[in-house]
Amino acid sequence: MLDNLVNYFQFLEQKPVERFIFLVSGMLLLWILEGAMPLLTLTYRKNKAKHAAVNLSFTLIHLIIHTGFAVFIVFLSDWTKVQGFGIIRWIDASLVASIIITIFVLDFFAGWFVHFIEHQFSFLWRFHIIHHTDNNVDVTTGLRHHPVESVLRGLFFLAGVLVAGAPMYAVMIFQTLLVLAVQFTHANISLPKWLDQTLSYIIVSPNMHKVHHHYKQPFTDSNYGAVFSIWDRAFRTFRKLEPKNIKYGLDRYYYNDQDENLVQLLKHPFKRGIEKIQNPDELDF
Repeated sequence: MLDNLVNYFQFLEQKPVERFIFLVSGMLLLWILEGAMPLLTLTYRKNKAKHAAVNLSFTLIHLIIHTGFAVFIVFLSDWTKVQGFGIIRWIDASLVASIIITIFVLDFFAGWFVHFIEHQFSFLWRFHIIHHTDNNVDVTTGLRHHPVESVLRGLFFLAGVLVAGAPMYAVMIFQTLLVLAVQFTHANISLPKWLDQTLSYIIVSPNMHKVHHHYKQPFTDSNYGAVFSIWDRAFRTFRKLEPKNIKYGLDRYYYNDQDENLVQLLKHPFKRGIEKIQNPDELDF
């Protein structure tokens, strides 16, 4: 059975339709659950569909960029095998160990570390702001990344593949897991408090990640994890906040009423002085 799983994921990169099905099916399921068990009452500018259209535009761009990165991922994965480079190659890891190592290394580099870095450097924060401008965080928010940020995340993903010495089947298992995890953590769903808290000891739970989308620091600068919560706990970037106290958006850098303006969102990181602005009213649109 494990061999069948490995064979399937080994060539999943060559099956864009099946990868798209993973993306859409997870999103549709969580979209339905958002209506049945919402965490917060969201107030969309026009309606949920219009809000989704903006976020899915960013998602489409992100997917196109990362499809381009696939060529480099395959090359790098093959190179580590030939050269015997990376943790998996150095310890001659078993099949199961290879999957586990790949998942954790990629989750660190392409999940926690790149996210942490984006919050530390003003130039990178300019682009990551676009993810935080969403005033109605739901399942469609997960891949709301500016194209420049998508490239940066792709580079960190490549670094993770190199360090792990990751085989392609393990890379594709992680990518599938990552997409589903990102949808789950951003979905506007209310889990029983005990369940959400229990999950947060191992993986990033919906309530845990929503703290990261609170409009004010220091909560914005916390809970960076993508799949596993261990990185935030280990590096002391873990914070809690009751869902009822969460308010989405930003208290500076960007007009909150422009969070669904696709053109302005794409142009905004290139405006001068963004990192110095203390009041959104100072912005010149």
